[in-house]
This record gives sequence, C-alpha cells and structure tokens, in this order.
Amino acid sequence: MERNEIIKGRGAQHQVANKFSLHSYEMRDDFLNYCAAEGEEATDPRTSFIDTFPKTIVNKVSSPDVGMEYSLNPYQGCEHGCVYCYARNSHEYWGYGAGLDFEQKILVKRNSVELLEKKLRSKTWKAAPIILSGNTDCYQPVERKLEITRQLLQVFLKYKHPVGIITKNALIQRDLDLLEELAKDNLVRVNLSITTLEEKIRQLLEPRTASIKKRLETVEKLHEKGIPVNVMMAPIIPSINSHEILPLVKAVAERGACGVGYTVVRLNGAIGEVFSTWIRKTMPDRAEKVLHQIAECHNGNLNDSRFGTRMKGDGKIADQVAQQFAIARKRYLPGNERPMLNCSLHEQYKDGQMKLF
Repeated sequence: MERNEIIKGRGAQHQVANKFSLHSYEMRDDFLNYCAAEGEEATDPRTSFIDTFPKTIVNKVSSPDVGMEYSLNPYQGCEHGCVYCYARNSHEYWGYGAGLDFEQKILVKRNSVELLEKKLRSKTWKAAPIILSGNTDCYQPVERKLEITRQLLQVFLKYKHPVGIITKNALIQRDLDLLEELAKDNLVRVNLSITTLEEKIRQLLEPRTASIKKRLETVEKLHEKGIPVNVMMAPIIPSINSHEILPLVKAVAERGACGVGYTVVRLNGAIGEVFSTWIRKTMPDRAEKVLHQIAECHNGNLNDSRFGTRMKGDGKIADQVAQQFAIARKRYLPGNERPMLNCSLHEQYKDGQMKLF
C-alpha cells in the first residue's frame, strides 16, 4: 500500500509507537515496495480479540469534569475507529499502540459479568450510578456476537442498580427490552453520541460506527420506550462539524432527546499524531486550518489537561461554540432536564431478590 493511500474502514492511518515500550519499529520503503510487488499486505489488517480476566471491573473515576463517579468497560480498544478518541492513549498501558492497534487489538474482559455481580452483592458497596463505556464503547461491533453488555444489563436489572450508558452504536436497540424494564424504576439513562449529520464526515471520522440515520432512529426508539436519552455532540471539531450545532440539536430534540451536551476536541498524548496524520490524508485542503483552530481552543496547544477548561476549551472559537449551544438549547430544548438515577432500590435487592423485612 502506498504511504499516502487512505486505509479504508479505519480511523488511524498508521501504527503509533508506544511511549512505554523500549523498542519501536518503522515500515521501510523497500519493504513496502517488496510487499506491493508480491501482492502481499505489509501488516495484517484483521481485528484480533484477546481474552483477559481482570480482578476488578468497576473503576472509580477521579476526574472532576467527566460527569461520572464509576465506570465499567467490558472491552479495551474499540473497532469503531473514531480518529479523535481520547481512549486511544489508554491502549498504551496494555502494551499496544494508540493508532491502528487501538482498533485492531480488542481486549475482551471475559469475566465482566461475574465481577459486576460480586461488586453489587458486596456488603460495603453503596449504590451509585455505574457508567458503561466510560472509556471504550460497550456496543462496539463484537458485542453483537459476545453479548457481554446485555448480560451486564441483566445483572443491573436483577439487583435494581442504576446504570448509565455511553454509545454511538445503534446495536443498543437490541436491548430495548431490558432498558425499558430498568427505566420503569428510573434506573437507566442513555447518552448517545452523534457528532455530525453529514454521513460522509461520519464515515471519515468514525468509520465503523452506526450511520447517522440509524443513530437518529435510535434516539426516537429509546424515547418511544420511555428510556431517557441524552445526546452528546462530542467532540466538536472546528471547521469540520462546528457549523452543525443548531441543526443537530433541532434534529435530536424532534426525536425525543431529553438533553444535549458537547465537548471540544482535544488531542492529548499520541492522539495528536494520529489525528494530524489522518486529517492531512483525508482533508489536505483544510488540515492546517483545522489544526490551528483546535490549538486556538486550548491555549495554543493541540492537547489540554487543565481541569475545568479541557472539555470545553477557551478562547474565541470555544466561546462561539458555547454561545451556539446556549441558543440551541433555549430554542429546541427549553426546560428539559436529565432525571437523576434512582439509587434507593438496590439495598433491598442485594441478594438478587427483594427483602421482605
């Protein structure tokens, strides 16, 4: 494959060296030329799934500005391939790269369900919302086969425990039956990520996610079943989707979203290299403009780790985004509030059935 050729079906366009690794490698031109002449692939393009068996599954979240206290991720790495994904950096802690490795080497936590049940039965555990997909999407493609997320929802329902979900995959529609039962006791809230209304942009930014049409349909179906659904426009990328704020909020409000939120893109760690390489390949005409505008949102840098400002950015462009969102909420979602999840039932169901006394 030529170095400037776009890798279809992937967000990242190259392997990225793991900063924790003692060794690194690069693809030499003579090797690539040899592979091309022989009709061979220089690397294996297939996704591999690696079974893992962690000791714990519920993670305490210490960050003050991500809106969750506990998270649970049945998978590490994500085949969706969103080029901007903040979770890419976490793949380095598993010994892999944040580029193609993140999309092609998926760690499957096979004992997720048993660990969750053990946690919820613990005498010391006090109910608090646990968010599925605080890091990587619990409804990524392999979930269709493995159904780990569905089994986790069955455990949450059994123990009447509150759960939040973050996803950008319409596969969540498969579990409407469980979500509807959870919603009857105000035990679930869904956060559906919709970054753009333009399908061509979606295919470039998020190559293996559900289509925009399917995601809008998902908002509608969740609402029809009485399941609270909030839409996240995350992230907003200047000069790529920043012009879509009002039409996107209007579209999701018409389909029953109870709220909207957003983040401004930030390219921490290895993501800066992944994103910069990607945009210079896929959008060469506007690449430098976009990168400069992202930096303008973060005090002149592509990355931003400052609590309080890193999620929304600062400066003129970030202020314009905030103003547009304020207008969109006032126009299309006036007075809408996200309901607090119910934490009062779990104590009565700690052994899996309601206590009589």
